[in-house]
Amino acid sequence: MRVYTEHGLMVAGGIIVLFVALLAILAPWIAPYDPTSIHVRDILLPPSWQHWCGTDTLGRDVFSRMLYGARVSLAVGFVAVGISLIIGLILGAVAGYAGGRSDALLMRATDMVLCFPTFFLILAVIAFLEPSIWNIMIVIGLTSWMGIARLVRAEFLSLKKREFVLAAHSLGVPAIRMMWRYLLPNAMGPVLVSAVLGVAGAVLVESGLSFLGLGVQPPDPSWGNILTEGKDNIQIAWWLSLYPGLAILITVLGYNLLGEGLRDLFDPKLK
Repeated sequence: MRVYTEHGLMVAGGIIVLFVALLAILAPWIAPYDPTSIHVRDILLPPSWQHWCGTDTLGRDVFSRMLYGARVSLAVGFVAVGISLIIGLILGAVAGYAGGRSDALLMRATDMVLCFPTFFLILAVIAFLEPSIWNIMIVIGLTSWMGIARLVRAEFLSLKKREFVLAAHSLGVPAIRMMWRYLLPNAMGPVLVSAVLGVAGAVLVESGLSFLGLGVQPPDPSWGNILTEGKDNIQIAWWLSLYPGLAILITVLGYNLLGEGLRDLFDPKLK
């Protein structure tokens, strides 16, 4: 009860995140219909007891497609954030621990990448690749590591002046062991917050790419390509825009609430 009163937003965000994850994992057992099965007689049916979220322009059940679309969105979010974490942790740790010219070189390279608008950079790269879920994961991960790298660098610059690091230096602890055993665990609080917020950003990017036709390709379901159908039929099939839009909103809100709650939990200045 104390955790809920002190970190209510974090708990609420965690419940939303867990609920969406369970829906995605259990989609094959929860979905009442095949998400790619076409039913000509059921085209653009409004929400009913038979089709909770209506049907699309090919008679496919929207609720079933949204459940499978959740799997795509969360997979993109976690894999993309995993790639960005690996790159950001390595570059940030090396820059923060080594300092000097290595730090200056790595941070200037990071600043150069930050100069490009991320979404347009992703669009430019995707345009030269075959649209696929794996390409989306890799491209988002390779274009979203900069914030993590700068965060890890700042934490390492602060931590390497602490007494326990100076004591480890005096005992002759190797640099690699120093970074990964002593410094990195103490820097993981802010990194975890950034990773959670990064999942929300990756879900939005994937939805935007699929909406533009550069992401998940039909007939595979995605919240973004369901929204594309809704755009084309907004006046006669409002449910094609409402339900996937709400799914994106609730999922992103859940991760943002969880991230903000973790930030408050790990930041001693806010206590």
